[in-house]
Amino acid sequence: MNKNYEVVIGLEVHVQLNTKSKIFCSCPTSFGDEPNTNTCPVCLGLPGALPVMNKEAVKKAVMFGKAVNAKINKISTFERKNYFYPDLPKGYQISQFVVPIVENGEIILDSGKKIGITRAHLEEDAGKNIHEGDVSKVDLNRAGTPLLEIVSEPDMRSSDEAIEYLKKLHAIVRYLGISDANMQEGSFRCDANVSVRPKGQKEFGTRVEIKNLNSFRFIKQAIEYEIERHIEAYEYDEYEDEVVQETRLFDTKSGETKSMRGKEESADYRYFPEPDLLPLEVPDEFFDIEIPELPDEKKKRYMEEFKLKEYDAGVLTAEPALAKFFEEMIELGVEPAAANRWLAIELLGRLNKAGISIENSPVPAKKLALIAIREKEAVISGAGGKKVLDLLMEEDIEVDEAIEKLGLKQVSDESAIEKMVDEVLSANEDKVAEYKAGKEKLFGFFVGQVMKASRGKANPQIVNKILKEKLK
Repeated sequence: MNKNYEVVIGLEVHVQLNTKSKIFCSCPTSFGDEPNTNTCPVCLGLPGALPVMNKEAVKKAVMFGKAVNAKINKISTFERKNYFYPDLPKGYQISQFVVPIVENGEIILDSGKKIGITRAHLEEDAGKNIHEGDVSKVDLNRAGTPLLEIVSEPDMRSSDEAIEYLKKLHAIVRYLGISDANMQEGSFRCDANVSVRPKGQKEFGTRVEIKNLNSFRFIKQAIEYEIERHIEAYEYDEYEDEVVQETRLFDTKSGETKSMRGKEESADYRYFPEPDLLPLEVPDEFFDIEIPELPDEKKKRYMEEFKLKEYDAGVLTAEPALAKFFEEMIELGVEPAAANRWLAIELLGRLNKAGISIENSPVPAKKLALIAIREKEAVISGAGGKKVLDLLMEEDIEVDEAIEKLGLKQVSDESAIEKMVDEVLSANEDKVAEYKAGKEKLFGFFVGQVMKASRGKANPQIVNKILKEKLK
């Protein structure tokens, strides 16, 4: 990026809360059902239907507020946000504008930089437009699903900072258990507000909103494209013509953003108080809710308690299911370094290649722990353990059964190994003489010959020990 310019980024994230029912009615929030089957007069916006607040959605919003050290307002209000789209049945959205339930929080990046959270407010989701050729359809199953909209301060100065902030936010809501945050299903989606200004200028540049981004990779690409577009407009004295306040969409195929519509301001939405809902009063007991250990806290603990490197601790705490898997292995008696190696490198490598999540791993923590334990006991070698893991990825069998089936049980009988060593040395007297004359690289040759004689079953540590003694 051109060093003569400064980027200013603010993010609005919509998190779909995982309540069983919608925010103002009892319709289910399940994903993937037949279109327009999870609807009722309330979420269809029929005349006379009245909203009733979902208490569980309030509880989840409070949990988020506690997690980001925010102010949780005892009393908050709902307003009607008016706009007209086919997937918005009432012609307005019930949202919070004047007093949100959560405000003035923060996310701390690994660098120590604080990204402010202006507000997090509750609102209902719209439905979904489906475009098939020349025909457009509307599915209102999602209409009324509870959302927590999290609005950051414009504190980010690069796409990397924006992605780190989003990943931390994503991990927090998953650790709290308030959302599955599945980006592919739209449970965690982002709008990015991007502007660029010459270095030293206090006033913000013209802000452009990039709408409905649903993957970290695309968010980064969209922001970087928009930054370059703004800088290029400055450089060619076309800024006022080319960069206008608007909403744009990111085309994932071309890697470009394209104009969608002019950007609305709050006045365009004609907010006014929601007459069918009283001000929301958070129950006193919600302020005493205990939240679980969050990813940054867990990462720090892993580094201190298990002596893991920062990178390894970061990988293991990125997903709550991954951290749970790791801790199960520790509880089963696996040393932290071995648990990290078998989980983060061996199992995750195979799962990623197969496109399988850790939650759906065919190898549970108990089996992976036993592979690590059998390696430590010298029942199998490290290479043998990898073969066992490969088999367990394909077949639902026990670890010891897999070891027997693959014939990987190591020979650890020292007398048996010593006999094999003697035979190898006798058959290679010329190389023994070369080794003793200073050609120490031949040691690997002797190890290989013994392992070959044992068909790979000899314990490598014992082989090495006996060879060293014999070659002295």
